Amino acid sequence: MSLIPRFAMWGAYFITLSVPIVSAIEVTIPLTAPSGAASLVGNLVSLSIEQDRWTDWAGTTEPNTFFNNILDNFIQITNTPPFVRIGADSEDHTNFSYDVEYEEDVFPLSSTITPYPEATNITVGQGFYTIISHLPNGTQVHWGVNLREYNLTAAYLETVALMNAFSSPAVIEKNITLKFIEVGNEADLYYSNQGRNSSWDVQEYVSQWEEFAYNVSATANLSESSYTKLIGAAFAGSSSNNLSGFSPQAIFNLGILESPAGRLIETISQHHYSGSFCTGGGSVLQDLMTKSYIRGNISMFSPDIEATSARGLNYILGETNSMSCHGAPNVSNTAGAALWLLDYTLYATQVGISRLHFHDGIGYKYNLIQPMTLNYSILDGSPIPPLAPHIQPAYYAAIIAAEAIGSSGTTQAVEIPIDEDNVSGYAFYEMASSQKPSSST
Repeated sequence: MSLIPRFAMWGAYFITLSVPIVSAIEVTIPLTAPSGAASLVGNLVSLSIEQDRWTDWAGTTEPNTFFNNILDNFIQITNTPPFVRIGADSEDHTNFSYDVEYEEDVFPLSSTITPYPEATNITVGQGFYTIISHLPNGTQVHWGVNLREYNLTAAYLETVALMNAFSSPAVIEKNITLKFIEVGNEADLYYSNQGRNSSWDVQEYVSQWEEFAYNVSATANLSESSYTKLIGAAFAGSSSNNLSGFSPQAIFNLGILESPAGRLIETISQHHYSGSFCTGGGSVLQDLMTKSYIRGNISMFSPDIEATSARGLNYILGETNSMSCHGAPNVSNTAGAALWLLDYTLYATQVGISRLHFHDGIGYKYNLIQPMTLNYSILDGSPIPPLAPHIQPAYYAAIIAAEAIGSSGTTQAVEIPIDEDNVSGYAFYEMASSQKPSSST
């Protein structure tokens, strides 16, 4: 899809959109928000950060000013910082040591497919958590602790360090808050990634999660009245209504929400990528951008969203982006991917997804932001002259979404029905009135 110019006719019901493949499109825009229009939060587009190199994002002895300036751009537009999730695959390879100041990592060799691999072993100290104070005022945080290694001591020590960091004067003064603790990342993949044996199933997962989450919540002094809550699921895929697989419905059926820790679940998190580059090749930009493909990648979760909403819980994409395994070259790092992100994000709101955390790691192809100097190509790992911190195309889509949402706190959006394969449109409303032009891709 291509970005198309728009001409709003204020006080009328129509908006005319023009693209090279069609001469004009006439659509009807209600002047007030239709019943059921999605409410949009200022941090609709948020971040998920690979934990292994968190210190490069936040800075150690002083803040990473480039990263903070980028976050501040969103604050200036929406009056809300992006929500920051820290964890992902490396959360399940993290252990704590009082002998480490910040972190010590062990990385596998890089490859042309994965020029910047994530660490296979991460040992962190208290400073790793304390540098959360470097983020902008008012930032909400969602942090993961290790379940895969089945080490209660590690989970306990990480939780103690987390709570020490968030109770420090520097963090309290800036109103940086720990909103969620996530116990384990993509546990539905533990058998395939050698974290568990062949008997691993959703029933065993619920049992182990309840054990670990109970200990984590007791250590953190969580309760049904506490600000900090637990994230539920955080699965890589979903079996939806097949209760023998991994899905929100399956864990609900097994009574997770009735357990002491499960009562602290406020939000269900789903992880999702629209394709894969894990073995290289096979990724086509036009496929990623196809309107029907975007909608299929979101609407597949409708049964899960409905089941989650019926339990009074929120539903987010806690980790998402274009192509898994850090993105595909000349797909995930292009302007086309920015258009994909915009339509993908806005359509997600139409089916009940309240926030999307786009995954970023140092040197990943699909990043919105590269927060530090790179010495190797993100495309194939070849040496390059030092490339200073910079933004990537997807960042511009996040800014457009932020501009559309604004800072009123009352913005709603509805998709405009357009019977064209290459055109999407959305109408935005403030105070239930059409105060914003529609955004189209």
